[in-house]
Amino acid sequence: MTTITPVWLTPEAHDRLIRELAVLRGWGAVGAEDDDSAEPDSNAVAIRRAQQGRIQQIHDMLASAVVGVDPPNDGVAELGMVLTVRFEDTGETDTFLLGVRGAYYGDIEVYSAKSPLGEAISGARPGDRREYQLPTGRTQVVTLVSAVPYGLHMR
Repeated sequence: MTTITPVWLTPEAHDRLIRELAVLRGWGAVGAEDDDSAEPDSNAVAIRRAQQGRIQQIHDMLASAVVGVDPPNDGVAELGMVLTVRFEDTGETDTFLLGVRGAYYGDIEVYSAKSPLGEAISGARPGDRREYQLPTGRTQVVTLVSAVPYGLHMR
């Protein structure tokens, strides 16, 4: 039995994905009309496959979307929270939304909960230290400084 991971979206991100899906499906209908040509162009085939992949990605996001409901303001790092983390090796901080790549959230950087950092920091509370592997093989240590619901962060 598989469980569907909820996808947290702002109402704006949800609306944008619906519009993008409509446009991509419209392009697909136009492309299907053009399939009467003698030989398929490899570039056209690649573009059509990319469009179909994006359509499926958007469909999957919308099917499991939680729209406009902020997570509880309990300081726990989870989807829909704006996190500030400190990298222990440099002392630098980074602030980002723990969300879903491929959805638009404005100017804030988005890290997927499935990324190495996202997986490591999920469930953390302020002050918790977590580790994850960098592509170089080195271990990165981060400390959660704060976790605030997206809606509160934007105010």
